[in-house]
Amino acid sequence: MRLRVEFTTEPFDLDEAPAHALVAREVIEAAELDAVDVGPFGNTAEGSADAVLTAVDTLMRRALEVGATRISLQVNVIGEGPK
Repeated sequence: MRLRVEFTTEPFDLDEAPAHALVAREVIEAAELDAVDVGPFGNTAEGSADAVLTAVDTLMRRALEVGATRISLQVNVIGEGPK
């Protein structure tokens, strides 16, 4: 199964990217995902179910550890992966 995750971390800071946003970006970019799009108001990535779910777990744990007070995410099934 292939999944797409969309997420944001808060609190927002328009002047400087907070530590939790930088950590989230680092986790997503280091994961074995494709179609990664990281932006100031939302982030998306696609990949196999295992890769996406592992990245989401790591992202949530690390972002909360460095100050995120809220993480909003949505996960969608976008197709079947290799059998």
